[in-house]
Amino acid sequence: MDEVHFQQHGSRCRMWIPPEVKDPVLLHSPTRKSVKYFGAVRLRDGRLVYRRETGAFDAVTCHAFLRQLRDVTRRGHRRVVVIADNAAYHHARLHRSWRDAHAKSFSLYFLPPYSPELNPIERVWKLTRRRCLHNRHFSLLDAVTDAVESLFADWSSGNHTLRRLCAISWDAVFSARSWSSPRNRAGSPAGRSGRSRRPCRARRPCGSWSRSAGRSLAGAP
Repeated sequence: MDEVHFQQHGSRCRMWIPPEVKDPVLLHSPTRKSVKYFGAVRLRDGRLVYRRETGAFDAVTCHAFLRQLRDVTRRGHRRVVVIADNAAYHHARLHRSWRDAHAKSFSLYFLPPYSPELNPIERVWKLTRRRCLHNRHFSLLDAVTDAVESLFADWSSGNHTLRRLCAISWDAVFSARSWSSPRNRAGSPAGRSGRSRRPCRARRPCGSWSRSAGRSLAGAP
């Protein structure tokens, strides 16, 4: 689960142009308008659930999306664990009682601080920008909405693209979470010496996640 802004001014990146073709001129909309979405991907089959948000990202809109997400996922009669970052409105008191009431069948798993790379949906936002916004001119914000939601509609059912793209190794998640725990840091040699030390990237859990993620991204169209 995550939130995203898609800007009307799009994004410019390098492209291949045949030598006999004149270099294209990419127009740029001088505006900071954007369209906002909540989104979540079911890792089992790659299904995308999204909600366009016209207001601000806050506890009220987050609660509305959580209710929508639970209504969609409870049809499978399985316990749902939602991966989320530590944004303040994800922990808001406004919907804490609601989360506690449904904790047996629907719960949030919060990632360690400063680790957006462990949230699989970040890759979905990157792929969306690549397919919908790169090197395109949008004169109206509605054109951005149409381009993004046409792609989201294709991903609203199970699909191989997002299932491969979001494949992760949970060894990395639990390793990072356990390392960020103060108790584990205090019990480590670095913690006893009073100095904090980040885990080496050569360690097996981090390395295994990197290789797994690399295969997933490489296999995505």
